[in-house]
Amino acid sequence: MLLLASSSPYRRHLLERLGIPFDVVSPAIDERALNLEKPRATSLRLAELKARAVSSIRPGDVVIGSDQVADLDGVALGKPGSAGAALEQLRAMRGHLVVFYTAVCLLDGASGQLHIDEVPTRVRLRNFSDGEAARYLQIDKPYDCAGSAKIEALGIALVESVESTDPTALIGLPLISVVSMLKHAGVNVLQP
Repeated sequence: MLLLASSSPYRRHLLERLGIPFDVVSPAIDERALNLEKPRATSLRLAELKARAVSSIRPGDVVIGSDQVADLDGVALGKPGSAGAALEQLRAMRGHLVVFYTAVCLLDGASGQLHIDEVPTRVRLRNFSDGEAARYLQIDKPYDCAGSAKIEALGIALVESVESTDPTALIGLPLISVVSMLKHAGVNVLQP
């Protein structure tokens, strides 16, 4: 059985695009960064930790774990949780380049094989006003999104440019990597 180790509705919706059956199991892990840990390293560590946590509950299954950390000049930006914190994040990011590190880990419980990848997405934000940021937050309410913006929704209005090798990475699950990892685990999403 394929399992998604996540409580994120965004990751669930992305994995549904592949049209293969899977269950969702929320991993019970501490998602805080370690002391002096770089944002990229945090995303990789947490993706693997999520996959391992769920695999320990459901051994033998194929488990996908993923994590995303936004990096603003070496400082990790997490999920804001509130309108005030989201506004502060957007103020700090405007006019700047933010790198979103989206890591994915596939753990094949039957074979013990582990595949891990990370897809960086470089997002340059416009120099928007406080009023535009506040209006955006009223509409999208992205308080559960690292970096306080939903690119797949009105958050696109805050963005000047995006560079990535996988357009789904910024939303939270790099499907190009996932498809490749699944194939290594014997799951071909295009097989009839």
